[in-house]
Amino acid sequence: MLPQSLVKEALGIALSTGADYAEVFAEHTNQKAIQMVSTKVDKIEDAVIAGVGIRVFQGTRCVSGSTSSLERGAILACARRVADALGTGSAAIANVVLRERRFGDIHPVKIVPVSVENAYKVDFLKEACQTAKDYHQDISQVTGSFLDVDHNILVANSEGLFAEDRQIRTRIAVSAIASKNGENQTGSCSPGARVGMELFELFPPKEVGLEAARQAITMINAGYIDAGVMPVAIENAFGGVIFHEACGHALEASCVALGQSVFAGKLGQQIANEKVNAIDDGSIPNAWGSINIDDEGTPGRKNVLIENGILKSYMVDKLNGRRMGMAPTGNSRRQSYAYEPTSRMTNTFIAAGNDEDKDIIASIENGLYAKKMGGGSVNPLTGQFNFSVAEGYIIKNGEIKEAVRGASLIGKGSDILMNIDMVGKNLERGQGMCGASSGSIPTDVGQPLIRVSSITVGGR
Repeated sequence: MLPQSLVKEALGIALSTGADYAEVFAEHTNQKAIQMVSTKVDKIEDAVIAGVGIRVFQGTRCVSGSTSSLERGAILACARRVADALGTGSAAIANVVLRERRFGDIHPVKIVPVSVENAYKVDFLKEACQTAKDYHQDISQVTGSFLDVDHNILVANSEGLFAEDRQIRTRIAVSAIASKNGENQTGSCSPGARVGMELFELFPPKEVGLEAARQAITMINAGYIDAGVMPVAIENAFGGVIFHEACGHALEASCVALGQSVFAGKLGQQIANEKVNAIDDGSIPNAWGSINIDDEGTPGRKNVLIENGILKSYMVDKLNGRRMGMAPTGNSRRQSYAYEPTSRMTNTFIAAGNDEDKDIIASIENGLYAKKMGGGSVNPLTGQFNFSVAEGYIIKNGEIKEAVRGASLIGKGSDILMNIDMVGKNLERGQGMCGASSGSIPTDVGQPLIRVSSITVGGR
């Protein structure tokens, strides 16, 4: 993407005013997005994102800058601006020695999306949307989207690293609206993976459309739940969004290093029920949130965050690692060259346990079965969260009964971790986009079916 000689020159300039570390991040990304309303194409967008981000450290002080040009003059000018902004002195331009490193690729791609015509992609999306539209007469609107990303990066630094990586991801999403008696309910399905067009072998378009429509019809015919404190069984896959939001962000070094996390200073302490094991693993082959290397060039890896309820580690980037005296964990990520990287999740989930699903449901006399979670909000400093339940059912006398809508789960991350007292065996993951200070990035969330012994359930 960039010649090594140019990268060396930029690093040397960046170091010239007293920095003890310099980094060059270059990117060239091709991205296609197709949007469909009903079964007609509404929009096709092609985007090319290219540029360079440069950072320097002096101790825990950081200065960063970027340029949208890959031309030599623009890159060197950016390096000079960053060095001048650090401005702690002057020195000769450093002679940086770079050694190319290859980390391999554990994410095989069969069919590269950029090699496939738009019509082929539109056909898959149309099949999914048509299936959802035909599911039931109460389906009033269907929208769909297709996304493929071919993300190429180069990371080099003054420690001698020079590495490149290619990240290909593909995703389809269908949203169906059911209307009845003047009310609307929505269902959705949006699988994705770090694969090419073979995504549709894993997730046939008809199944995606059926799932979105099924949820919408189920919920438009559901009654409203009564609020209260009760046990809740939260299903696998995207149910893991609660751990991601309510606990995961509070385990990122960007919060911990500044004392803005409820889990700061608690390594080695029990923060969850002994049945809880939580993991962030960026090395899962072909997973949506996986990486070969992070955006600082650290290899992706499996990090055990919580083991038998004990806090074992945080997710750490280079800068916050300096603040905390900890090594990077392969969790530094950024949306693009224009964002400064920081610690972020990859594929974060509660690991499978030993409880049977049937026993989890049977253990609840009166409670809620949250089959699918929706969106929500959380305060990482306090851990307070509020999440909607996209598809829920009443549990009575140990059996799943009628569907209910309007439910939300309200609580505190540290409390919910202690109240997870049953963990199933059927681990699955769901896909999402996570937004934070370094932009929007692909992440997997996940868990098996779990029981939370007591949590506040909000109603209409």
